[in-house]
Amino acid sequence: MPDSASRAALCEQLRELIGADSVVTEPGDIAPSLVDQRSLYRGQALALLLPRDVDAVSRVLAWCNSHGIGVVPQGGNTSYCGGATPDESGDQLVLSLRRLNRIRAIDAENFSMTAEAGCVLAQLQRAADEADRFFPLSLGSEGSCQIGGNLATNAGGLNVVRYGMARDLVLGIEAVLPDGQILRDLKSLRKDNTGYSLKSLLVGSEGTLGVITAATLKLWPKMRSSATAFIAITSPAEAIALLARLRAAAGDSLSSFELIPRIAIDLTTRYIDGVSDPFRERHAWYLLCELTSAADDPLQERLQQLLALAAEHGELLDAALATSERVRAAFWKLRETVPEAQRHFGPSLKHDVSVPVAALPRFIEEASAWVRDNVPDGVLVCYGHVGDGNLHFNVNRAEGVPSAAFLAREPVIKRAIHDLVARYEGSFSAEHGIGRFKRDELKRYGSPVALSAMRAIKQALDPKGIMNPGKLL
Repeated sequence: MPDSASRAALCEQLRELIGADSVVTEPGDIAPSLVDQRSLYRGQALALLLPRDVDAVSRVLAWCNSHGIGVVPQGGNTSYCGGATPDESGDQLVLSLRRLNRIRAIDAENFSMTAEAGCVLAQLQRAADEADRFFPLSLGSEGSCQIGGNLATNAGGLNVVRYGMARDLVLGIEAVLPDGQILRDLKSLRKDNTGYSLKSLLVGSEGTLGVITAATLKLWPKMRSSATAFIAITSPAEAIALLARLRAAAGDSLSSFELIPRIAIDLTTRYIDGVSDPFRERHAWYLLCELTSAADDPLQERLQQLLALAAEHGELLDAALATSERVRAAFWKLRETVPEAQRHFGPSLKHDVSVPVAALPRFIEEASAWVRDNVPDGVLVCYGHVGDGNLHFNVNRAEGVPSAAFLAREPVIKRAIHDLVARYEGSFSAEHGIGRFKRDELKRYGSPVALSAMRAIKQALDPKGIMNPGKLL
């Protein structure tokens, strides 16, 4: 770590470079940027930088590259994997994108929008809606996460089954490379077959190859009709059967298909105000599904007919259709507040995994059996985006169990779950990225050929290793 005089001199150079009000050094002002969302990591930093435009970001990276100083890009700081937290050395810089928060253009006729990295996701959703368009990326943290971070981690969310991951929503990108060069590629083309897709490389790179400063994003027609149902089922096998039925009959109008266990209902109704059980009877498993359309389609009738047919085939126990926007919002509040309810319940060990959709019932059965047999002091909370094979396979500490003793078992539990995921040819990180938390998992489960290629790309673009040091690789 530089001594105090050296630190002061470096910060003074940065003030001259991007302005005094863009360099924050007061400990109290920096503190929120030094700890991650889950409080897994608490770092130190030379300073918090708040550049106002892409040119300022360029100057910062060029200066850091010449001085060999690490840069940690940070958006809304909602990472679950410590991907935007500096290390404990105190000689890295946190580069916040919060001031790059302009929507540069909305081209309704081209169904595209160009926005800077610091725009909050909910802000982009509202802007698209005001332009009579729809931006489909939707996350539980959409009121605070920023689009730059969403792209850097290739975020997933609630609508992947229809619209894909964040990478699938990008038409063009603007980014600053480690040496300060600005990649200006904000084209809004649907077809552009001119060499390597650098935008696809930067999306999902978690700030290790450069800093995304803006992106041109795909928009869709505004949704005019929808139908939402909360469904009671016996087991995940019924969920897969019903998913197949709905996809075959409803096609692309199926936008969300979420699996929810009984314990999630118990936790949300216990800890979250305004949440209630949609059914009088208790059931083991539930689904939340939604159909949407840009046309005035009779989706409510269609969904009701499909669910009635599914009931005849024994694929569900009961179903409640949302008869108003208030009821729909209540259904979604229950699903979206499961993570918050888990936090109230106590510490948990989180596993963001995916397996092929058809294999989900077998995986859940085998993994759940392992938890029952090996973690008697844990409470399994397994829920997620079953439409795309992504489960949040979390194990909470049971009430009355000492937190330290429970959390100390994480390495053994994580290894068992992730080894099982590997046997199913799945992924140990479906949508949350690698960051610092899963770096060793990538080393263990990643393809040696793929890892070698990633290291070669990292060395080519960032030979001094200044970009988000210690993350991903």
